[in-house]
Amino acid sequence: MINLGYPCINLSLKSKGISTNRTIRLAGVKKHGEEAIGQIALCNVMDLYKILEWNRDNGITLFRLSSDIIPWGNKLGFRHLPQASDIIYWFELCGKLIKESNQRITTHPGPFNLLASPKEDVIRNTIADLEMHSEIFDLMNLSRTPYNKINIHVGASYGDKISAAKTWVTNFKRLSEGVRSRLTIENDDKASMFSVVDLHEMIHTEVGIPIVFDYHHHQFQTGGLSEEEALKLAVSTWPEGIVPTVHYSESKRLHENDMKVRAQAHSDFINGPINSYGLRLDVMLETKQKDLALLKFRKKLNESL
Repeated sequence: MINLGYPCINLSLKSKGISTNRTIRLAGVKKHGEEAIGQIALCNVMDLYKILEWNRDNGITLFRLSSDIIPWGNKLGFRHLPQASDIIYWFELCGKLIKESNQRITTHPGPFNLLASPKEDVIRNTIADLEMHSEIFDLMNLSRTPYNKINIHVGASYGDKISAAKTWVTNFKRLSEGVRSRLTIENDDKASMFSVVDLHEMIHTEVGIPIVFDYHHHQFQTGGLSEEEALKLAVSTWPEGIVPTVHYSESKRLHENDMKVRAQAHSDFINGPINSYGLRLDVMLETKQKDLALLKFRKKLNESL
């Protein structure tokens, strides 16, 4: 049994000007002041509510929150902004809608989040970014569990996976309880990086963090396991009572029959099938066409019944 979700951008609403990805360059902040950040953030959060309403009306209960919803939030924060009280109000309103419509909200902070980095400034920036995501989840009253996951990668092996994993674990312990309780980790799409086996042996066994299985990534770093074996190993790391989240995408190179396209690139739509191997899964579709890909694939599934 699978439940489908999509990430960050609703293309059905984007054409109407509804988005949570508005941002501003640092030069713009210097020119117009931090009030400009606050106005953009407020617009983003108000539009998040509209996207959540659309999800509810279309029977979609899995959605990934954009990391850009508060421009420069990981650097400057937002509680000091002139619009802070309104921003908080709308986050709280979103949280109520999420609960009423039984939606599951997750997030996937960017690749610059590197807890395994040997550079302290990178670690501090990573911690600040993850804490911002956790604060937003707290404002929406989302559970401090991986049901509302904050998902990242190890990010790099720095030529020594074992040492990188140890550094990652050490820095994981510097995070607040709010982040640690939600954090999950995902297998990589490069042979030199972390497979599900690596994550299980080097990180999960140390700190108990759940592993998010990415079907597409597994093709490039199997760790010696079949797709079924890797999926089931990842699922075994999730707490009882929480449906594991997995990521699914397909190769843009194969979809477009273009060998010039990077093999790891995600396709616009998916053909499936998605093999759950009898497991109950929440499946985040990492396609370029976002909600449109979900609706098309869901229609295909319904027609095959």
